[in-house]
Amino acid sequence: MTINCLGKLIDLTSPKVMGILNVTPNSFYDGGKHSDDKSVLCQVEKMLTEGATFIDIGAYSSKPSAEFVSDDEEMERLIPVIQLVLKHFPETLISVDTFRAKVAKAGIENGACIINDISAGSLDTTMMETVAKLKVPYVMMHMKGNPQTMQSMANYENVTKEMLLYFSEKVALARSLGISDLLIDPGFGFAKTKQQNFEVLNNLELFQMLELPILVGVSRKSIIYKTLETSADAALNGTTVLNTIALQKGAKILRVHDVKEAVETIKLVSQL
Repeated sequence: MTINCLGKLIDLTSPKVMGILNVTPNSFYDGGKHSDDKSVLCQVEKMLTEGATFIDIGAYSSKPSAEFVSDDEEMERLIPVIQLVLKHFPETLISVDTFRAKVAKAGIENGACIINDISAGSLDTTMMETVAKLKVPYVMMHMKGNPQTMQSMANYENVTKEMLLYFSEKVALARSLGISDLLIDPGFGFAKTKQQNFEVLNNLELFQMLELPILVGVSRKSIIYKTLETSADAALNGTTVLNTIALQKGAKILRVHDVKEAVETIKLVSQL
């Protein structure tokens, strides 16, 4: 349960927090909030101060039916932000949220240390080979289709069983290419109905059979605000509830917008 980030071993025996920094104009919760250097640095400083181990930077919104963005535009958004963050906070462990090998490679070359791929290599067949050459940790998420089509593809006979098969095949491929540090993300909200999301969360402990760290990202998502008939802005309490359940079922990284609350959740659950 350790991953190697720029030569630093991160022990995930004790769960960690990954803070979300979206540098997109259209992300479902914080799109457009971090569009200038000052707001980016303020948010990163806040998350680091509150206890984030990782900062996950995304420059392509993967919300349902999100607009297509070219790889060049994605890099134009992403790379200056990585450089800015590392200039002011040089010890930051940055994760690059992308499904494109070209963007992932540029992110790592500019100082990031983790690749977080929503498609586990399905949307860019050169991604895993690129990760293997870069020798960095790789987060593989479960989804079907792409952000534009995924919500029409939530068809499963047994969602948990099919996801376990998906991950076993992805892990085998990654291992065959020489990727050492692997993490899995169930992909809450990606090609899954609300009820399927709850089913996956309820069965989350079964994913421990893969013997890999589990990253959970439910922060302010529709699984919460649609159930509570509210909005993403009012979904912090619900996020904490589901993060608590995820930790009890084996999650090792919480990917969140609100770091302080996630850190407190981990501290409290660790006392059980």
